[in-house]
Amino acid sequence: MESPLNSTSTDFEQVALDKFRSLAGCLPQDTKIYREPWGRSTVLCIDFKNCPHLFNVDQEQTRLLTDAIAELGLANSVIFRIGTKIVGWKKMKS
Repeated sequence: MESPLNSTSTDFEQVALDKFRSLAGCLPQDTKIYREPWGRSTVLCIDFKNCPHLFNVDQEQTRLLTDAIAELGLANSVIFRIGTKIVGWKKMKS
């Protein structure tokens, strides 16, 4: 294992995204999870491109996802995508 002193911000981000995936157990394994900048904000993208038939996030799952995002400080909003198409958006409460 690499020493924390030799880790990059990319390494830390991957650890945070892996932790998010473990906290948000409702997401299919085929979803792609990544962060991207939008102006002065950062959004967390959850892409169902590899499993569009599984895109059906209900209110309870959305609450679980937003709680995990807030706990880890990952983003100001979450975007649900199927490839390049945005199929949902949720802004985090301040």
